[in-house]
Amino acid sequence: MKTTSHVLMIMFALLSISLVAQSCNITTESVKVYGSNERCREEIETAGNQKNVARVSWNPESKTATLTYDSRQTSKDEILKRIALAGFDNELYYTPDDVYEKLAPGCKYERPRKMALIPDGKANLRHDSQQAANADQQKTSPLKMIIDRYLALKDALVENNGELASKKAGELAGAIDKVSMQSLEGDSHQVWMNVKSELAEHAEHISQTKNLAHQRDHFDGLSKNLYRLVKAHPTGITLYYQHCPMFNEGKGGDWLSGENTIRNPFYGSQMLTCGKTVETLK
Repeated sequence: MKTTSHVLMIMFALLSISLVAQSCNITTESVKVYGSNERCREEIETAGNQKNVARVSWNPESKTATLTYDSRQTSKDEILKRIALAGFDNELYYTPDDVYEKLAPGCKYERPRKMALIPDGKANLRHDSQQAANADQQKTSPLKMIIDRYLALKDALVENNGELASKKAGELAGAIDKVSMQSLEGDSHQVWMNVKSELAEHAEHISQTKNLAHQRDHFDGLSKNLYRLVKAHPTGITLYYQHCPMFNEGKGGDWLSGENTIRNPFYGSQMLTCGKTVETLK
């Protein structure tokens, strides 16, 4: 009898620990999600909800959604991505124009990139001018900042410099965060929404360690996602997509370079010229 009681006490303790651990991973955040009225609520909430993982509650008056989710299994980024792909702009993602156009007429809303009129005409002109200047700068080469920092990271790995690679990856993560969605249109907009979180995650991992092996593992994933983005959004910058057949136990690894000469970031001086250019991107 005592044994049974003891077992039950242990089971209860373990269950309590499990419940506490689960509650520690539950995150609640309020974010801006654009929609027109009550008719949009179901579509927004359905897009964001994920059984036993995420729950979304949207207020049509404040245009605010409350996200409650298990941070071990998903993130605000992933939830808002799904909502944007359903047709609703939010503070992280701008829905593709063709998706927005498919919304029911009653669900269409004033999109945030359309400026509100400012009563002061002069202030409005200055605001318009600055907006136009920023838009032109982004339109010229919205990915240039990312590419420049990616190439600096690649060079640090070629030099076997884990400390420098960590620093350059931190700068890359910052550049990724600064790209405006409005500057990417059509296919490139869709690809950006699909790869942004992975780009940021790989860059963050590399920035948090000076271990070259760990950095190179994430650099491979980073490179593959950046390649997808550059393919969808021509940058006007000539890049060479290169392949090392030896990396990852013979499975191979890929990277982007600003020069056709092979300088292998996966092995550095150990096998500096191992690899070949498989595609030129312009």
